[in-house]
Amino acid sequence: MKKENLSILRCPVTREVLTLKVIESAIVSYSNKDEKIISQGILTGKSGWIYPVIDGIPRMIVEAFLDYDVFFAKHLKDYSQKKMYLLQEYGDLVKYIVTKNKRTKESFKQEWNLYNYEEDKTWDEAPEGMLKRFFIETDESVTSIKGKIIFDAGCGNGLLDSLIANCGATVVAMDFSESIIPAFKRNKQENAFFIQGDVQFPPVAFQYFDIVHCSGVLIHTNNPELSFSKLVPCIKPIGKFSVWLYHPRENLIHNTFNKVRRVTSKLPLKLQFYLYSLTLLPMSFIVKKLKGNKQNPREMMIDLLDWLSPEFRWELTHEEVTAWYMKYGFHSIKVTTTNLFGFNIIGVKDSQPLANTTGRQL
Repeated sequence: MKKENLSILRCPVTREVLTLKVIESAIVSYSNKDEKIISQGILTGKSGWIYPVIDGIPRMIVEAFLDYDVFFAKHLKDYSQKKMYLLQEYGDLVKYIVTKNKRTKESFKQEWNLYNYEEDKTWDEAPEGMLKRFFIETDESVTSIKGKIIFDAGCGNGLLDSLIANCGATVVAMDFSESIIPAFKRNKQENAFFIQGDVQFPPVAFQYFDIVHCSGVLIHTNNPELSFSKLVPCIKPIGKFSVWLYHPRENLIHNTFNKVRRVTSKLPLKLQFYLYSLTLLPMSFIVKKLKGNKQNPREMMIDLLDWLSPEFRWELTHEEVTAWYMKYGFHSIKVTTTNLFGFNIIGVKDSQPLANTTGRQL
């Protein structure tokens, strides 16, 4: 991260502005110049929450003080006391977070570790196709996004974010798992900033973004509407919210697989990998090749893992999600794309933010 990125970050629990202790700096080569970044550091809030910057990436998940204990033990003298304080003061929250997140982080780490940046397409799209699909989904263009600030809440391999940044937008790309590491390392655009974070606890400033794009993420959380609502405050009034989700299908094979995953998704992740590799992958490869699909086996395996491994997988109707947009103060709501498995829907945030039940603005 660069020092100026600090102004974007907030404690995901308390919403506090954070202070940064720099441990180590490094030089990163972007497409147009070399830039000094903070490679190692510690972000601290007045309430006691701590978050590490490791290899240039702020690790802003709530449970970071547990996940990165080795880093903190090395670089923070009073880490043991700070850890004990957080567990005592926020024990129930931490327990909820760890339970909610553990399986999902591991699942998507395994999935994206398979991805080969040199050879694989992302969801059947080469880079130019990814960017084109983004413009159709968000109802934007190369011209319209120039100068805008975009939050990609669930960036996966990060390729789309580099493409968007190359069009002149500023992009904050966030992902939940350690897939954020190769995403950051592959990026060559200075105006793309990568963080690890949770959509239910977004670690960014509120009312900051012109566009929030959340593709294929809400459907893999424990409560999709709750996750949706937690991203709403990040959007500026008159800003746009773009979401891609699965929808139900009247298809016997599809719904049979959904029933199967209720069992297999509970198996150990490595066992799932070998199980799908030996059974479903060969069958999928033959069927897809007969249909003219040009995916390689690794891309097919990523598809299978994305469907069958996550702990949570929801299918939602267009009407159901439209109701969310209306409930949380959006207008100009419309479905921009729909295909066999899912759909993208957008809405424009009202100029006067709604107040939630606590009296805080959304």
